[in-house]
Amino acid sequence: MKILMQILIMLFIINVFGYIFVILKEKHLLRNNIILIDNKNVTQDDLDATDLKEFSIDGTRLKSGDEIKVITKNNNNIIGIIIGAIKKENSILLVTHSNKVLRLKVDSILHLKIISKYGRFFT
Repeated sequence: MKILMQILIMLFIINVFGYIFVILKEKHLLRNNIILIDNKNVTQDDLDATDLKEFSIDGTRLKSGDEIKVITKNNNNIIGIIIGAIKKENSILLVTHSNKVLRLKVDSILHLKIISKYGRFFT
């Protein structure tokens, strides 16, 4: 029983240190203006297609890396992470949890809700 308790305490301490290192890594990336989107389906062409990394839709300030929920005029619910915006097409590029890269016209968005802001620990 005592050995089990020691193992659990050790695992808890390792877990806390891992969490601290993840936060420090994210803080370092934010300080260097690097946004990490860990998805293999996002290509360099998708990243190059975006003009804006920080923009506003209906008064809501959005940045690349923010997770949003979009309700379109067709009543489709889409949850994804913003890659960026394409100004001349008036659209946003986002990657969904099903690993699809979607290009949504701003005119087709009925409602937009921010689920989580990228780097919110430090803003």
